[in-house]
Amino acid sequence: MSFSKTMAANGVTVVRVEGQLIVGNRQELKALIQEALESGHRRFLIDCAQTAYIDSSGLGALVTISKKIREAGGELRLAGLNDDLRSLFELTKLDSLFQISPSVDEGLQGF
Repeated sequence: MSFSKTMAANGVTVVRVEGQLIVGNRQELKALIQEALESGHRRFLIDCAQTAYIDSSGLGALVTISKKIREAGGELRLAGLNDDLRSLFELTKLDSLFQISPSVDEGLQGF
């Protein structure tokens, strides 16, 4: 499990989630996003291409992060969800909260 942050050419902060987003590491992701917000970043794309599993607390963290970003005048998108994660977002109706793209490149378009 790890998180990494890069800056895309169009100024979007891309956060890669590798492994799992679960109760044990959700605070690390929240802190990484908060730090970027405090540095003035407002556009975020979370890359889930290497994410195998997200538990309920991980989903809750994404919702909380999305709210904080929106309150700061920003936008959060997701990309690269595998079939299981895509189904999870559809079942929980979170696909209506997040703009979800098949890949990072597609997610960055039109940001």
